[in-house]
Amino acid sequence: MLKESGELKQISRRIMISGGGTGGHIFPALAIAQEFFSRNQQHSILFVGAVGKMEMNSVPNSGFKIKGLWIDGLQRRLSSRNALLPLKLLVSLLQASLIISKFKPDIVIGTGGYASFPTLRVAQFLKKPTMIQEQNALVGITNKLLSKRARKIFVAFDSDNGYFPKPKTVNLGIPIRDDIVSNLTENASAAIHYGFDPKKKILLVLGGSLGAKKINHIIESQLDLIRKLDYQIIWQCGKIYFDQYAQLESAVVKVVPFVTHMSVAYSSADLIVCRAGAATIAELCCVGKPSILIPSPNVADNHQLHNARWLESAGAAILLEEKDLNKKFPQVLKRLSGDKQKQKTLSKNISALAKPHAAREIVNHIERELKW
Repeated sequence: MLKESGELKQISRRIMISGGGTGGHIFPALAIAQEFFSRNQQHSILFVGAVGKMEMNSVPNSGFKIKGLWIDGLQRRLSSRNALLPLKLLVSLLQASLIISKFKPDIVIGTGGYASFPTLRVAQFLKKPTMIQEQNALVGITNKLLSKRARKIFVAFDSDNGYFPKPKTVNLGIPIRDDIVSNLTENASAAIHYGFDPKKKILLVLGGSLGAKKINHIIESQLDLIRKLDYQIIWQCGKIYFDQYAQLESAVVKVVPFVTHMSVAYSSADLIVCRAGAATIAELCCVGKPSILIPSPNVADNHQLHNARWLESAGAAILLEEKDLNKKFPQVLKRLSGDKQKQKTLSKNISALAKPHAAREIVNHIERELKW
């Protein structure tokens, strides 16, 4: 900020943000961008993502521009895609160089994902200040590689196992979308939004941004039990599974491919069954509802399991691994549904971990670090 003619004049900055592949990388990136934009609408904000990944739609839908790199991740299983990885990495580095040279960012922020590595690596080579936001309890390989030259590293857990240099690492939580916190409503009015009886309990089932086959299967197989426990159900099954489960909708079962008004869904819930991605964890802490976490085993380094274990160790959620669903889910659901004190304890403990203003604090740190 500078004084001009006795008034404060805002300086617009050029801010580049790279991250994506999953909601866990995209939503924190969007939260940071929205915080910058709310402070100064003259800021130029450009996202860099991976061609063909969900950020290429999610970011423009949120009102920001995005450029795509031809990049992919290493496939853990044998795949022809791995043979192309060296070529894709080289091409993406050249693409990132052109994008950065043209945009001339004042800061480049990485939130993880395929596009984050080439973007921040080029930015570091060009002596641009870079900062990292790591959402998971287990540090991702991209952020490990980028951390040595990063100016600041923002983490959400105190369990980075020494991968990051302590002097430039700060724990501020996971940035979450502003509408999650600001639009939370009373349970009753949220239930009416879905056409449900506000006097009856609601079970919210979230399979992640892409849906979850195993979670969908267990919910389908246990619908009779769920009804016997007197739950109404909001069931987000994922776009690719919607046609398979849409016919199960009824007066007490609402099946949706994707939850568009997440704050309303959270507000309505008495109990939540969901994955353990970073963005979901941050949102659960802020909404403070009892939850059963079913981590996806199909993610890099099994990081969702580490996230869920962290919450479980804090007495803030119940962890149920996917391999144990058929055997344990009915018992866990019945036991928790009948234990009001356990539900209150989980709600209290998870609420204590909430950091609803993480995006604000991260942007504050960036501005202080760069003396903006």
